Amino acid sequence: MSTTGHESTDSNPSTGAEIIQGARLSVAVGFGLFPLGMAFGLLVTQSGLAAWVAPALSLTGYAGSLEFLMIEMLVNTTALLTVGLTTLFVNFRHVFYAFSFPLHVVKNPVAKIYAMYAMTDEAYAITVAHPTGWTGPRLIALEVCLQIYWVVGGLTGALLGALIPGQIAGLDFALCALFITLTLDAVRSTAQVPSLLLAGTSFAVAMLITPDQMLFTALITFMMLLIIRYLVAKTRRGDRFVSQ
Repeated sequence: MSTTGHESTDSNPSTGAEIIQGARLSVAVGFGLFPLGMAFGLLVTQSGLAAWVAPALSLTGYAGSLEFLMIEMLVNTTALLTVGLTTLFVNFRHVFYAFSFPLHVVKNPVAKIYAMYAMTDEAYAITVAHPTGWTGPRLIALEVCLQIYWVVGGLTGALLGALIPGQIAGLDFALCALFITLTLDAVRSTAQVPSLLLAGTSFAVAMLITPDQMLFTALITFMMLLIIRYLVAKTRRGDRFVSQ
């Protein structure tokens, strides 16, 4: 019997085969995550922090963009309230990821907790690019592999950073470069041109209105535009149903 959405098309898949498939799906992004993790680790040690801070942040606060921000906040001894608010604003997008991320295929409670913890931008982008065939073992294998790339890359970069004299410019842009690549891949895979235009509009509005708080304003604006788009589409569907 065929299924739709994120459900697996195989009614009784082999666990080993699903784990291998999840690992395979992670490889392409892994080629970007590992060097990005190295850039993160290098930035940790070149900011004057100990090498162990890189894997510690990657395990306790597994979210690439937030980890880069945490480096600056740790160096500047930022107030705890500011750290908390920054974490909320930066990771608030994950609330929307949960609406379409295939968490429902993970049945084990402990595994589901890990799946939620490891629901990163990269994992979400891969599930968007491959919307069918997901099972619990495949999803967990994907997320574990992605975290391994990131943690090992970060530790490698931190150890190398302790040996490299001077500063390396541009390390903090590595994450932006990966996000741009993932965005372009997602747009090509799903043809979500309207969403891309809404995101661009949100960015422009944030730049004009609150350039010092651009990320927060852009996220809120984008969320409002998506809600408006959903309501308009729902109204149009209702009108077509009535006319029929």
